[in-house]
Amino acid sequence: MFRFCQLRRTAFPLCRTLRPLSLALSLSVALSASPLSALDANLAAPKAPDDLAERLRGASAALGLSQNSETQEIIAASLSDYRTLVQVLYDAGYFAPVVNIRLDGREAAAINLLNPPKRVQNIAITVDPGPAFTFGRTVVNPLPAGGTASLPEGFATGKPANTGAIQEAANAGLGAWDRAGHPKVELAGQSITANAVKRRLDAELRIAPGPRLRLGNLRITGESDVRPQAIQRIAGFAKGQTYHPDLVSKAANRLRRTGAFSTVALRQADVPNPDGSLDFIAEVEDLPKRRFTFGVEISSSQAMELSTSWMHRNLFGGAERLKIDFSVSGIGSSDINSSITARLDRPAALGTDRNLFYLASIEQLREEHYTARSALAAVGVRRIVSDTTFVEGALGLRYINADDAYGSNREFKYVAARLRGEKDMRNIKTNPTAGYYLDGEIVPFVGVSGGDPGVQINIDARGYKALGNSDRLVLAGRVQLGSIIGPDPSDVSPTFLYFSGGAGSVRGQEFQSLGVDTPGGTAGGRAYLALSGELRGRITNAISLVGFYDVGFVDKDSFISGDSEYHAGAGFGVRYDVTGVGPIRLDLAMPVAGDTEDGLQFYIGIGQAF
Repeated sequence: MFRFCQLRRTAFPLCRTLRPLSLALSLSVALSASPLSALDANLAAPKAPDDLAERLRGASAALGLSQNSETQEIIAASLSDYRTLVQVLYDAGYFAPVVNIRLDGREAAAINLLNPPKRVQNIAITVDPGPAFTFGRTVVNPLPAGGTASLPEGFATGKPANTGAIQEAANAGLGAWDRAGHPKVELAGQSITANAVKRRLDAELRIAPGPRLRLGNLRITGESDVRPQAIQRIAGFAKGQTYHPDLVSKAANRLRRTGAFSTVALRQADVPNPDGSLDFIAEVEDLPKRRFTFGVEISSSQAMELSTSWMHRNLFGGAERLKIDFSVSGIGSSDINSSITARLDRPAALGTDRNLFYLASIEQLREEHYTARSALAAVGVRRIVSDTTFVEGALGLRYINADDAYGSNREFKYVAARLRGEKDMRNIKTNPTAGYYLDGEIVPFVGVSGGDPGVQINIDARGYKALGNSDRLVLAGRVQLGSIIGPDPSDVSPTFLYFSGGAGSVRGQEFQSLGVDTPGGTAGGRAYLALSGELRGRITNAISLVGFYDVGFVDKDSFISGDSEYHAGAGFGVRYDVTGVGPIRLDLAMPVAGDTEDGLQFYIGIGQAF
């Protein structure tokens, strides 16, 4: 039986009577023993709470031995369990424990390692945790002035004592000095004293803040095809400013956002500079320059849609990203749509967090109620506000030739601007269970040949909420809102107007089946609203079931009203989650309001519906 002594000025060592064991164990490397025919191992902790007893069993190496373990393995595992189990008890706030580990009735720590038994058939571990301790004197000293340090509530006199609270207090003190501009702060010492009589633990942590420093140079290491000057420009390292960890992490995140690097790590130089600055070393590794992706989606209303993209991550040596997207939809039907889009992004071309981009696209649409051929060329700037938020603006020319309910071979030439913002607070991008997503854009346009000017506004808002204490049941909702303000529907391109129906709006209804009636047929509306709700239930780690309801509104005026045309659909779906890809989606839906002649619709794709 071994008791564990009072602790002073150390991070909970075992008593000296156990220290020779590690040396003796190192002399036993040549020992061998016959394998066990049967091994019985158990741990009893009758005075410990059930959850603590389970943690002890889970931490024990001896309990995890196999039936054919050799004697040497059993002794080694048993001896390591003394320290492991005591550390578990310390972490739980028990600082006067008694641990017995007996091998066939003999205390493991008392076995002569140079003459071990030939076989061991029984391991009996008994743990008496002793009394639970509370904190007595708790000190973290010094702390920076101004109240910037917030010590954990659990690290206070009278609170239950445990090593986790001490570690949190140390991290809080070190972090406070780090945020105050002292990157070389370190824990200078600690005095931990356990008083078994009073069941009290005194803890004093002493911090050495080190000097307050400024940011120095950013030194680049690692093999990268991105020019060092470009890495410096993209990182936007705040040389000369007082050190703060957020300034360093922002520089690293800027490099990661380019998508050019597989690894980005910024570490401190070992020694500050004589001028009171501290250099940082950036270690980077490149991702493969080229990436190819492919996607497919199948639905009863749009047949098959194929999409592919090709990307070059470092086109000119400055982490420039060229991405070309190509898609074809309606495969298997008479109405085939196709588009090709190219976008070139130049990171930090206009300053830190300000990217310049060029955009060009060609599109041919053969929709239910119109056909259109269009071309677009634009240049814009993206401003990255944070890791979750960006805004961008672009100005370009757009040409459209269309046939719709208002006439044939109609031409539209626009000078159009586009102001867009996005905030993505989803916890998981491919399969969110919490958070929200907002995407909004304003598109003012003017006709080159005297066409009516106008403004298009689009908003996409999504929210996710787990029900209960786990994420097995998730409520998801989406709102899509669009409006054209200014020109009459007959004086604007049909590609600017709104239809409802299909996978992206109202499942169960034919794609773009809902518009507004005109003398020449069905046309798009100037206002659009779609509401979608889903209840997602996870059956296994990979399989989920989904119930959903969608409703869409279209109006000939610029705002939705009680007189707007509407339709709705509802159904259920199955998701199969593929690691690294996201859920494979199958949805079955029926129309429940509006035109209900089309019957059952199905949709197959990758990723959640929203």
